[in-house]
Amino acid sequence: MPASPRLLLVEDDRRLCGMLERLLTVEGYLVTTEHDGQAGLHRVLTEEFDVLLLDRGLPRVEGLEVLAAMRRAGVTTPVLVLSALGNPSDRVEGLDAGAEDYLAKPFDIDELLARLRAARRRSVSVVGTLQVPGGRFDPAGFVVRTDAGESVTLSARESALLEEFARHPDQVYMRGQLLARVFSNADDEGVVDTYVHYLRRKLGKSVVRTVYGIGYTLGNRS
Repeated sequence: MPASPRLLLVEDDRRLCGMLERLLTVEGYLVTTEHDGQAGLHRVLTEEFDVLLLDRGLPRVEGLEVLAAMRRAGVTTPVLVLSALGNPSDRVEGLDAGAEDYLAKPFDIDELLARLRAARRRSVSVVGTLQVPGGRFDPAGFVVRTDAGESVTLSARESALLEEFARHPDQVYMRGQLLARVFSNADDEGVVDTYVHYLRRKLGKSVVRTVYGIGYTLGNRS
């Protein structure tokens, strides 16, 4: 029988934290709770977890600072940010800080559970590196190591988009497809163009090819 997944819940609202702890325990998680960012950061740097559920408005150390610090330390535990800050700019900020997903409060319980499962599946499925134009891409580390010997660090959302292209190098994607697969929290197809621009700015214009009248595909890898 597989071991129960370990989940770290960092939430300063003790009533909400207690409710989530009971719910997640029933769902089969081994839940560890902390109520401030400093304690949460210490936990995630010293223990191993399968997934982290992280509030933003934490005392002592703000949630995104916790996230940034753990990513700088090389901790790749998938993170779902749970926050009352739910504007598009807030979500983008959280995803760019290194979160796999971002869910605004108030939230639907079934959606929360589904997003946690998706974050864990994504973490388990990412193995090894992928060939991309001009180098090799490490999805787990959000890094492209170029043929010239340089390392280019991507945001979590940039990494997710490049991974989608790299795992299906012959597929031409419409913007709506990429919006659904990579940008599930967004409702404007313009976000796809924005992140394609970000990838090209970091990795060169040839990393993603525009197929006029349709959308985008991975660039020439030769």
